[in-house]
Amino acid sequence: MFDRRLIQHFDWVLLGLTLVLAGIGILTLYSAVNASAALGRPTGPPVYLKQLYSFGVATIAMVVMFLFNYKLLHRWGGVIYGFSIALLLAVLLAGKEVSGSQRWLMLGPLSFQPSEIAKITVAIVLARYFSDHMSQEGFGLRNLWKPLFWCLFPFLLIARQPDLGTGLVILLIAASMTLFVKVERRAMICLTGAGVFMCSVAWFFLKEYQKQRIAIFVDPGKDPLGAGYHIIQSKIAVGSGMFWGKGFLEGTQNALSFLPEQHTDFIFSVLAEEWGFLGSAVFVGFYVATIVWGLSIAMRSKEPFGTVLAVGITSMLFWQAVINVGMALGLLPVVGVPLPLISYGGSSLLVTSIGIGILMNISMRRFMFKS
Repeated sequence: MFDRRLIQHFDWVLLGLTLVLAGIGILTLYSAVNASAALGRPTGPPVYLKQLYSFGVATIAMVVMFLFNYKLLHRWGGVIYGFSIALLLAVLLAGKEVSGSQRWLMLGPLSFQPSEIAKITVAIVLARYFSDHMSQEGFGLRNLWKPLFWCLFPFLLIARQPDLGTGLVILLIAASMTLFVKVERRAMICLTGAGVFMCSVAWFFLKEYQKQRIAIFVDPGKDPLGAGYHIIQSKIAVGSGMFWGKGFLEGTQNALSFLPEQHTDFIFSVLAEEWGFLGSAVFVGFYVATIVWGLSIAMRSKEPFGTVLAVGITSMLFWQAVINVGMALGLLPVVGVPLPLISYGGSSLLVTSIGIGILMNISMRRFMFKS
């Protein structure tokens, strides 16, 4: 029998924030591809229409995710994780290669990135483990080897594609969840030291273009017409917006096609050029409100699995937004992380919507558990 309390506790705030951000994303994508259309370049179906269709599918997925009791994710967490790993292995064996990266699986005319799905599945399996083994003393090294394996295994598979940006997001999600559930001081020192050591060693395993991206991040002027071009043009676009912006469809960096990857990695640069500091601040404010609301859902949850899972999904949204905006501003290396609900990409939009649906599920069903 349907419980009417679910309607009473429906999270209209999170739904409203999601629709506002998605709407901003569609408008910004329209502007981002308008330059190519105006110059008469064949672009095929406009990406903003594709994004609109994808959002329709993503909305259905979001609704599905809050129709059932989210505790089922706890029960089936291991199966979900195993399925995600199988998809990542399938990518390495039979994935579609685009621009030197093998990240996509084909389903007829459609393609999707299993690495995006891995973000959610890692959050689910870690929330399941942490919620089942919580203690006042915190987690020691003996308790953390399983979670460490569960996040490093998909990270290595994703880095092999290569997709270092998505792999980095998975590690940041795992780190955020681990810090939230409390870690013993000794374990924290050991993990921090191991992390620094692994970062040093990882440099020798990076591909040449990845090393170049890090070097150009330090000094884009070393190769202004090559590897540093993206960062330089993005900073010019952001700076030219000044306080008020140039207006919708009036961004010159975008209109003259100086801004590269304007519909994906540097979508924020398009927005900042047209709406300026004021518009960018308002936009970032919507993201901050979404993150704060996600954390409030975690704090209001009355059982540990929902709390930790909400933290994991919220951290996924937070880190992706921080990395993408940091790339556009030249504060972080370019690692190809999409801006949630804004950047073009069906897989990213679908997984983000699934995550938001789970957050809404946790929020709606908090009355079912005793505090």
